[in-house]
Amino acid sequence: MKTAFTSLALFATLISFASPAALAFESVQLRNAPPGADGGSVGVVALSVPEYLGGDQRKTLVFPSLSYQWANGWFAGFDNGIGYNFSQNPAVQYGLRLTADMGRNSSDAAALRGMGDIDAKPELGGFVTYATTEGLALTGSVRWGSGQSSNGAVVDLGVGYSVALAPQWRLGTRLGVTLVDRAHMQSYFGVDAQQAARSGYALYTPDAGLRDARLGLSLTYAWNPRTFVTAAVSSSTLGDGAKNSPIARSNNANAAVLALTYAF
Repeated sequence: MKTAFTSLALFATLISFASPAALAFESVQLRNAPPGADGGSVGVVALSVPEYLGGDQRKTLVFPSLSYQWANGWFAGFDNGIGYNFSQNPAVQYGLRLTADMGRNSSDAAALRGMGDIDAKPELGGFVTYATTEGLALTGSVRWGSGQSSNGAVVDLGVGYSVALAPQWRLGTRLGVTLVDRAHMQSYFGVDAQQAARSGYALYTPDAGLRDARLGLSLTYAWNPRTFVTAAVSSSTLGDGAKNSPIARSNNANAAVLALTYAF
């Protein structure tokens, strides 16, 4: 139960950090069973998040959660996409995966009118995780293929810690940052000539750099050895390139997550 308990606590904290455009895909692969074993989880997740990264209005999302790993290293799920973990060492895991940039619709908010839609696109990338027996985890991932031209790159870095408060309760916390290249930043926060003409915004060309930094907290209750309830909250702050965008209505964003998960 300990492995699933820890993974679920970290998962809930991680997805609470992700931007509304990529809620399910920020985390590196988290396991439902030890490396070299079959295992999965299914559940439902409710989220309260900004309507878009930089927006000042909120929306609520409810969606299913499903993930599975095979003993041979392959895994698939809504949270981590489809990929392969090369390591069977629980402390150090690394691999490749296919995820998705979920894009953004100009109809999501009044501030996005005239900006055009950003279509969903596949992303190729890799991940690495180093976890200690004391509950500390260092994570990193890189993804390529996002944005208008499908050539944006995203790097996620994080450090998390989880601790058992009681036999059925576990507390998790995490600090994370997202770094992006100019193509990704331009797609989500820039304003080109056509967008300026349609929206009335001034031209804006942000540089590559920090997109946002996040801090979150999660609490997981083990209803029984296979069923878990997790609540998580997080707060994020935009980097200069994002917060100076004409579409940015708020430099800070809060998110809340409630998840019910069954491990099998």
